[in-house]
Amino acid sequence: MTGDPGAPTAIRYGAVAQALHWLIAALAVVIVTLGLAATSAPHNSAARDDLLMLHRSVGLTILALMVVRAAWRRWHPPPPLPATLARIEARLAHSTHIALYILFILMPMAGYLGSAGADHAGRFFGLAAIPRLIPVNPRLAQWAIAAHLLGQYLVYVIVGLHVAGAAYHALLRRDGVFERMLPVPGRARFGG
Repeated sequence: MTGDPGAPTAIRYGAVAQALHWLIAALAVVIVTLGLAATSAPHNSAARDDLLMLHRSVGLTILALMVVRAAWRRWHPPPPLPATLARIEARLAHSTHIALYILFILMPMAGYLGSAGADHAGRFFGLAAIPRLIPVNPRLAQWAIAAHLLGQYLVYVIVGLHVAGAAYHALLRRDGVFERMLPVPGRARFGG
């Protein structure tokens, strides 16, 4: 069935799951860009402070959206994978999704703990103060910041696996798996 243009398209994700997926994916690109720009900006500069404020705000937005996404998924399970997938492919897809959910929840939490523990006051998109829910704790802040900085590389690996899997299904297998998350109905055609 691999690459068969007449093969049935896999059952699709719903509009809410698709919207959350693509919004979080776009915000992930934004937050990485902001984080890289912040590390390049001069220390103790207004530019760096603004970039960090935006980075923290986008991170908290991702955290909130991931909580919504996890709850949505709890009551709206994903469509089944096609029976044509090998067991190892299905396990890899499932493991990658679990890892993405965990990382996209823990990374913003670690960032928040690092900022709050170090007593870095923040404002959510410059509009409202981000409350400090924990006491100032420099040791916790150091651990959280270290976890946040190291965790980014795990995010890159897992997102890379996810994107590689999507490309594999879109370009090589053409089995409808990739199209399940596309917001436009119908089957996208890639390649020949």
